Amino acid sequence: MKTLSFYIKKTVELVFLGALCFCLGDSAARIGEHYPFITVSASADGSWGLSFQEEGKPPIANASSEYLKQFHAFYAADTAEKVIYLTFDAGYENGNTAAILDALKKHNAPAAFFLVGNYLETSPELVKRMVAEGHIVGNHTYHHPDMSKISTKESFSKELVDLENLYQQVTGQPMKKYYRPPQGRYSESNLRMADELGYHTFFWSLAYVDWYEDQQPTHEEAFKKLLGRIHPGAVVLLHSTSKTNGEILDELLTKWEEMGYRFASLDQLVQP
Repeated sequence: MKTLSFYIKKTVELVFLGALCFCLGDSAARIGEHYPFITVSASADGSWGLSFQEEGKPPIANASSEYLKQFHAFYAADTAEKVIYLTFDAGYENGNTAAILDALKKHNAPAAFFLVGNYLETSPELVKRMVAEGHIVGNHTYHHPDMSKISTKESFSKELVDLENLYQQVTGQPMKKYYRPPQGRYSESNLRMADELGYHTFFWSLAYVDWYEDQQPTHEEAFKKLLGRIHPGAVVLLHSTSKTNGEILDELLTKWEEMGYRFASLDQLVQP
């Protein structure tokens, strides 16, 4: 029989492990698998993390929707409707974005692409295609730094405004004020600064380890995570650099549709 001290010890372990979770909630999800009797407590600072407790249900995040709402920040929709918000982080282009755009167009699925300065500098035609095909282009900062370490509003603002300016040069349009913190690193002061600059901040409720070019997941591994953990109101994070994502996206969207899901724009998520 487990003693109270055992559960206290496990709670301390969980808090420590939660602080170590990085960009994808995949690592955090393992916490829930090993400690299913404990929920992840809210955190105002650190790395975004998720704990998946039940298949088909939203994960527990390390900051609640209510907490995030005060900063116009989101990680999922609070709904029972089978709706998915597709998002892609794009730090550079390596030949997979065209296939991703083709699949999105085939399924009439809107998406948001969170870009950094390098992507806009090297792949302006793909950015123009994203815009022409009705996708949102969001701000992933100019240099992709750990924004939680930036303490001044001036420096924080510069990372966002420099990208806004480059986007306007490339597309001739103002950039939508949608922001995703690089690596999921954030602090309460970051959330507040982004809000004061007129930004909505977007985390995610489903992602998987897809960003290592030389260690790409197999199709089977990708489907297991992305089908098994999908849930109503999911904000899905995928990386456009992933060869696997480029290869499976058409089939993945088909499978989600067969499960009864539809795809919606982040614009619908932010509407009150």
